[in-house]
Amino acid sequence: MFKNLLGPVQAWLLSQGKCVGCGKLLPVKEGEGMVRVDCSCKRIYMYDPAAKKYRRALLHEIK
Repeated sequence: MFKNLLGPVQAWLLSQGKCVGCGKLLPVKEGEGMVRVDCSCKRIYMYDPAAKKYRRALLHEIK
């Protein structure tokens, strides 16, 4: 039940460029392909500069 409520809210926060944990704005980094972005609350995201979109990092992308 909680996933049904939290999923759309988290997707909306990411579309606004905000962290799903603390709500702070995520920095926009330049680069080619997916760029790693670390939030101050220790969550890790991947940023696609071409599409200007964020997503949560997968486990194999963290290392």
